[in-house]
Amino acid sequence: MARRLTSAGISTRPQLAPAAAPSEWWRSAVVYQVYLRSFADSDGDGIGDLTGLRQRLPYLAWLGVDALWINPHYPSGGADGGYDVIDYRAVDPDYGDVADLEALVDDARRLGLRVVLDVVPNHTSDRHAWFQAALADPHCPEAARYHFAPPSEEPPNNWQSLFGGPAWSRTPDGRWYLHLFAPEQPDLNWRDPAVAADFEETLRFWLDRGVSGFRVDVAYGLYKDAALRDNPGVYAPTLFGHGPEQAMTWNQPEVHDVWRRWREICDEYPGTMLVGEVCLADLEQVALYSRPDEMHQSLSFRLLKSPWDTTSFAEAISSALDSFATVGAPVSWVLGNHDKDRQVTRFGGGAVGRARARAAALLMLALPGSAYLYAGDELGLPQATVPDEAKRDPIFLRSGGTRSGRDGCRIPMPWNATSGVGFSPDAAADPWLPIPADWGRYAVSRQTSRSGSTLNLHRRALALRKEHPAFGSGRATVSTQGDVLTVRCAGDDETVRCVVNMGAETVLVGDAGPVLLASTARVRRSGDTVALPPNSAVWLTES
Repeated sequence: MARRLTSAGISTRPQLAPAAAPSEWWRSAVVYQVYLRSFADSDGDGIGDLTGLRQRLPYLAWLGVDALWINPHYPSGGADGGYDVIDYRAVDPDYGDVADLEALVDDARRLGLRVVLDVVPNHTSDRHAWFQAALADPHCPEAARYHFAPPSEEPPNNWQSLFGGPAWSRTPDGRWYLHLFAPEQPDLNWRDPAVAADFEETLRFWLDRGVSGFRVDVAYGLYKDAALRDNPGVYAPTLFGHGPEQAMTWNQPEVHDVWRRWREICDEYPGTMLVGEVCLADLEQVALYSRPDEMHQSLSFRLLKSPWDTTSFAEAISSALDSFATVGAPVSWVLGNHDKDRQVTRFGGGAVGRARARAAALLMLALPGSAYLYAGDELGLPQATVPDEAKRDPIFLRSGGTRSGRDGCRIPMPWNATSGVGFSPDAAADPWLPIPADWGRYAVSRQTSRSGSTLNLHRRALALRKEHPAFGSGRATVSTQGDVLTVRCAGDDETVRCVVNMGAETVLVGDAGPVLLASTARVRRSGDTVALPPNSAVWLTES
């Protein structure tokens, strides 16, 4: 029997998402994350490229997103999916060249889309010219741009790599160098002014080519404790983010000066923005990176790491709204990305996981602020199983296989139901990661013709988000009652609600106005009451 909701419940005070001026498009934008290597292969080498992405821009315009963020396109050593950069002002030949990126930006602009690039300021590739010079001559100027320590029996401190093992490795001459990720990714020393000066040139290089901003990798890093003191603890991936246990490694106060300078540069290019990857446990600290004179946004990962229950989701939403309100910044919501298992799998897999992922999508797209949608999540892709011998992720390799790694969320995009799923042209080379045999069932071509598909659910939600500005920019109030989570968004002209049933029984939602959209066709209306099945969500206007 269905439970009927009453007016009782736990609620938070309403939070206002400030109205966006035209130049502040990012305040309520839906940004589509493109994992370039896996999106579309135009030349048949099995690797996605800029021309392939350019050919698929009409799909993104049809879907209804506002911008696309491209994972690193730079020449790379290939040790960490492009995040080990050799040259920040070039394009990896696997992807094309600078002219291809310029053409992509021009085509995107004509379709009403903005392009945001990934920039990686915490570390370079070990094949970067600076690091190669430092290996050859310990006394050269380039050596001061990294963290080197003299030869000794033990590493300089207890810092650990996020990919497993010590964060220090030896050079051929016995020196130690710091890498908080893979050994092929030596950390830069931002206390050397030459580092800052070079990155300012990089920003201007790409801004001059028309990009609309940057997603900043490891924005909470860059500066380390000047004395390289031991960390008091070890980071656990199950936490919401780094905290006091990593006090010497992350979130040093000097890093905020970097973002103030980068903000000044972006202000010279109207309509551009910075969004930071800030993986800290304390959301109030995350929000500080989005103060009015720093980055425009810092990503909120609480939903990405929360289990499927009302308490966790309500706390994730309300804490983010409260924290970012203190600095006047919008929240940047994330449910999926290239570093975490796909939602369908995280939320239980199979039919249950798919239902929950669809409901979660409606919830995220209802929230005030911007939303970051990872390529393939709009298709309801699950986490793919990748044979160990085909895995590329350094997390898997450095952990000796004890951690599965991230390859399963980076499988090429399925465009049609052929054996190669339309990722590459006919008779192409094998894709860089193996495509599961059943991947075609999720293909864009199949889902476009099914009105109830996950793809069409996303497309309809994005259209309604534009038609009803209370979604994305309203004053939000979060409440819970049992297994039901409600977000009420009050705009200037109307009030809308997103109600999510996270439990195992159907519930009755009373005082329901017109239904704008539901995550399942099994939602039923009777008078002013809506029957909401388990693991589903509905968008309602106020009656």
